[in-house]
Amino acid sequence: MNETVLRDGLLVTARAMAASGLNKGTAGNASVRCRDGFLITPSGRPYEDCHRDDMALVAMDGSWRGPFAPSSEWRIHRDILAAHPEAGAVLHAHSPFATALACHRRDIPAFHYMIARFGGSDIRCAPYATFGTQALSDGAIAALEGRRACLLANHGMLVFGADLRSTLALAIEFETLCEHYWRACQLGTPSILSDAEMAEVTIRFKTYGKPQPASAPAPDAAPHDGPA
Repeated sequence: MNETVLRDGLLVTARAMAASGLNKGTAGNASVRCRDGFLITPSGRPYEDCHRDDMALVAMDGSWRGPFAPSSEWRIHRDILAAHPEAGAVLHAHSPFATALACHRRDIPAFHYMIARFGGSDIRCAPYATFGTQALSDGAIAALEGRRACLLANHGMLVFGADLRSTLALAIEFETLCEHYWRACQLGTPSILSDAEMAEVTIRFKTYGKPQPASAPAPDAAPHDGPA
């Protein structure tokens, strides 16, 4: 995919973060992998005022080109892209419910089976570190081991995916799960799914949203013994 298309997609994604309620103002950032490193949203710029050429091009050594400095969180984006070859895009947001849980420094347990969508039986909260620092990035990388999302203590959420579109969709799903967990906690401690229950869900998620042969039986379909 050429760089102009990636720049346009990144700008659309950044604006969609605000439209979907994941961010307000200049909070949050997004990036997309490209041949020379990655493109990332600029630091402190309202996305509605940005042009595609305002997206900063950052090399893996941290050097960058563009009219504005890259987001202060560029280290997290670089380190995720380096640690996860399958990652094509990274999104960081200060969304309301994820941030509320992050301010309590809470991991999110398997209160709902959709937790498995993010790679495991829980979603971890990385320890607090000052924004824009290598310490914050190091903590995030550890929290993302075997996962596609994490919370950043007293800060917000972090998600990565194969491309910009799927990463934005994952971020919205993650924020929705955070809202569900927050609301469930208002009634007390939610019931947590067992390891065995989550293991079964994980197996089923291996084919979730993926093309299947037309002849493949539906899950739990009864054997067919004769003509319809």
